[in-house]
Amino acid sequence: MKKVLVSLALAIGAIAVGAPAHADQGHNHSHAAHQDGAVLSPADETKRAAFDIVGAHVHRSGRTVTFHMTTNGVAGAETPSPVGELGGAPVLSYVWPISLDPSAVGFEGGTGILALAATSHPDFDDTPLYDENGDGDLTNDGADWHSHWVVLVPDEACGPGALAVRDIPEGETPRMPATWPGLPLFIDSPGFSPVFDGPEISLSVAFADVEAAAGASYDGVTAALRVNAQIHAPLLCVTDVFDIASGDLSLPGKVE
Repeated sequence: MKKVLVSLALAIGAIAVGAPAHADQGHNHSHAAHQDGAVLSPADETKRAAFDIVGAHVHRSGRTVTFHMTTNGVAGAETPSPVGELGGAPVLSYVWPISLDPSAVGFEGGTGILALAATSHPDFDDTPLYDENGDGDLTNDGADWHSHWVVLVPDEACGPGALAVRDIPEGETPRMPATWPGLPLFIDSPGFSPVFDGPEISLSVAFADVEAAAGASYDGVTAALRVNAQIHAPLLCVTDVFDIASGDLSLPGKVE
C-alpha cells in the first residue's frame, strides 16, 4: 500500500498546477479553522475559488463517517460545460483519498487507492439506482452533484504521470460493491448525497463495520477528469488537479 501511495502522490504532483509544496497548518478560515484536526491549506487567489481548498476534515460517529471540504469560494458553484456525447465528456470533482483498502467498501482488495468523490458531469448519468433531481427519470441527472467510491491508479495511457479510475478488463470479474453501476470501472454509486453550504461540501457515508474507518488517513483533492474520446480503456482519466489540501498528498489527516 505504501508503494502505491507514493506512486499516486508522484502522479498527482506531476500534473498538479500551482499546488503548494506544503500545507499551511496555521491558516485560519471561518469554516475550516474550527474543525479540529482538519488538513488546512492557504487560500490561493490564482486558483478557481470553488476548487481552492482551505480545509479538509473527516470524522466519524459510530459507523457513519462524514467527509468535509471547505473552499475559498462557493463549493459546487461550477459544473462542467457539456460536450453533447460520452466520448470526451468532462467531469469535475471533490475527492477525499483515504488509506482504507478498497475491500472496505466492497471492491476487490489491493487494487489501488480508495477515494470518495462528489462529481458533476452533464453528458452522462452513472447513478442508475437514483433520481437526484426528482423528476421521475433515473437517467438524466449526471450534472447534479452526486457521490462515488472510486479506485485510483497511475496510468501512463492517460498521459505522462497521469491517473485513472481503474478499468475492468474485458473478461475479468473482480469483486464490486452491490451498487456498482455496471460500468467497466472500479466505481461505485452508493447514493450518498453531497450537502453544500456556501464554501463547504460535506458527504456522510455509512460503513457495515463500525470500526472500518477508525484511524484511517485522508487528504482532500479537487480535480477534473475526462472520458476517453474513443470510449475505451483507460475509460476515465484525471486531466487536471486544481488543489491538494496537504500540498503533497501525504494523507496527514486522521479519521477521529
